[in-house]
Formats: sequence, C-alpha cells, structure tokens
Amino acid sequence: MPFATLIAGPTASGKSALALALAERQGGVVVNADSMQVYADLAVLSARPAPEEAARVPHALYGFVPAGEEFSVGRWLEAIAPLVRAARAGGAPLVIVGGTGLYFRALVEGLVPTPAIALAIREEWRARAGAGHDLHAELASRDPARAAQLHPADTPRLLRAIELHAATGRAYSDWLAENPGQPVLATGEWSGFFLDPLRAPLHAAIDARFRAMIAAGALDEVRRLVAWQPALPRNLGIMKAHGVPHLAEHLAGRLDLEGAILRGQADTRAYARRQVIFARRYLAPPGWRWLETAQAALAGG
Repeated sequence: MPFATLIAGPTASGKSALALALAERQGGVVVNADSMQVYADLAVLSARPAPEEAARVPHALYGFVPAGEEFSVGRWLEAIAPLVRAARAGGAPLVIVGGTGLYFRALVEGLVPTPAIALAIREEWRARAGAGHDLHAELASRDPARAAQLHPADTPRLLRAIELHAATGRAYSDWLAENPGQPVLATGEWSGFFLDPLRAPLHAAIDARFRAMIAAGALDEVRRLVAWQPALPRNLGIMKAHGVPHLAEHLAGRLDLEGAILRGQADTRAYARRQVIFARRYLAPPGWRWLETAQAALAGG
C-alpha cells in the first residue's frame, strides 16, 4: 500500500496548499521537493511555506542549505532516504511536494550512478562556470544529445555531463543508457498527482504572487545575497532563482523595480511551461494522475 503521496506541478499551481491538506488528513509529513526551497536564505522568493503553515504538520527538507552551497538531486536523494525508510517501517506517511520534476523522476526511477570525478577536474569546470564560460555550448561540442535535453541555465547538470566526459572521454548520454539507477521509492509505494491548471489563471497567479513576494520582502532577500562575502558566483543555484537576477540588476541601479518585476514574472511563466513539458514526458500516467485543481485531488484523494 502506498505510504508516499507525490504532488508535482508548475509553480503557483496550488501544490503546497494541497500537500498541507493531505498531510493533515493522513497524519503525515510534508517533504520538500523543490530545488530552491532547500535554501535557508530564500524563504520569500522560493515561496516556502509560512511559519504558521509549517506549524500545522511536520515539514522536512526546507531551508537547510546555506546560500553558498550548490545543491544537487543526488544530495536531495540522500536527504530524503532516511524519511522514506522511516515511513516504509510504519512511520508517518510522506506527502512529497515540489516543482522540481527531476527530483521526482530520480525518486521513482533512480539516479544514474556516475564514476568518481577527480577533484582537479571538478575545480577546473566550476571555476570556468563561475567565470561565465558557456557550459551549454561546451557540452554541445562534447555530447550534442545531452546538450539538447538541458536548458542553458541548468548549470549543475551541464557540469555533471561535461565533467564525466572530461574524466572518461565518454558522452553522458551513452553512460545514461547503460547505467540505469535504482529508485528510492518502489512501484506500489507511491501515488502521484500532477496539478495542471489552465494557462490563463496560472499565469495570473504567478504574476500576483511575484508582486506579493516583493511586498513580503523579496528585495531584502536579494540584497543580502548580493552582499554575501565572498561574492556568490552568478552561476550558483540560488543566484539563478526566478527573480534574483533581475532584482539584483535593480539593486545595482541598472533596472527600475517595475522592469525587474515584469522580467521576473516573465521568467517564472516560462519556467512553468518548462515544468509541464518535462512532466508530460517523465511524470505521466498510470503512476501520475493529472488534475486541473487541488480541489479535484482532495475530492478524489
């Protein structure tokens, strides 16, 4: 019988509210599966659950990573594994919620095991990334198939593929085909909801929430990030969170606040489209039930 409920969907689709309601109904634990909500320094711009929401049921894997650290799907799988073991042994059920589709895919399909990469290679490519090297173009020259699958801003996965090629001479796409991973959650241990609202109301919700974030102190969050010493590299995960680059431009005097807001909203809408595109390929029935609203999930869950 499933002990884990997975809730995915584009940003601002109502995932967190659904997770909270289901966890209260089940006596469960809400577990974060969003790559930005792991950061301690990004509560507002990542739309992390408010303290009063987090007090209603146990929450896990929120705000535990310092801004200066790069986070990865592998680290997230390591962090969630003890929670899965506890639930499997009869502990509280898990309600795993977030917008990072790769986390869910790795959770139920497994993460591809990769060979050890020499520290010198890792340091070289992280230094190049920090200096602004075009990682997507670099990967396209080494592994066109893998480059075609990745967004140019997806620094962690671009680096992983480049480093593997630099270390082994093999394309990551070939390695992927030959080395399937082991899932953390087995078939039968989980059920999933993907919230897929109509585009017009979703975009309106994204735009309204971004302005609400500004009112709630998002600009102060970014001000603290850009003041970090030593300076955080612009390719670091947290510095690419939706809104951070444009608000940083505003703080530097290169963009007015309204322009920064409009660009942040546009980036977030584009990201929501990419989330749905990814999900259509990897978070599909029968394991996943696609629903238009959280209310439909509650009525059927």
